[in-house]
Amino acid sequence: MINNKKSKSFFITFEGGEGTGKSTQAKILYDYLISNNIETVLTREPGGCEESEAIRQLLVKGSIDKWDNITEALLHSAARREHIKRVIQPSLLNNKVVICDRFTDSTMAYQGQGQGVNKQFLTKLIKEVTENIIPDLTFIFDMDIKKSLIRANKRDNNKNRYEKFNNDFHEKIRNYFLSLEKKNKRYILINASESIENISKIILNKLNKIIT
Repeated sequence: MINNKKSKSFFITFEGGEGTGKSTQAKILYDYLISNNIETVLTREPGGCEESEAIRQLLVKGSIDKWDNITEALLHSAARREHIKRVIQPSLLNNKVVICDRFTDSTMAYQGQGQGVNKQFLTKLIKEVTENIIPDLTFIFDMDIKKSLIRANKRDNNKNRYEKFNNDFHEKIRNYFLSLEKKNKRYILINASESIENISKIILNKLNKIIT
């Protein structure tokens, strides 16, 4: 069981391609922490607050060529800025655990690797928007893209724009996420093909080793 005697902020992000089960596991972890009386906020990107959710609707609905790639990156950044100022930053300052379904790594994967936006531009933009807020721990959910997209299509009838991109786009994203594990110790790779129960156990074991 996670030790919550010392009140300390902790920022956890869940990353990965479409249909890899991130949102399910984020909710399981949130419920676990709340049940152990650990003040926790569960949120997502794009979105997380009223203003950012409005921008989310612009981003996830419509055709894949709806936006110029740089425009799309700027919209994500606008949503993130409001999200940080209204939800993430205040929660961390109040010593809460924040669990976020996607964060800056998704921008580098989707807009950078997938859509070809200049990575130096994105890095500078992210730094300005986040004020150098960096997750303490990031779980990367990985699985075969054909299987994950089948999962995503079964998830709901309202397919989002990113699920409509071709397999080459999703392979680029997957490869980018896989490359992160070797870059920083905060990244933990999760085999998303495992059962929901096994994945949640792995996450809790990793978290216990880090913050107890």
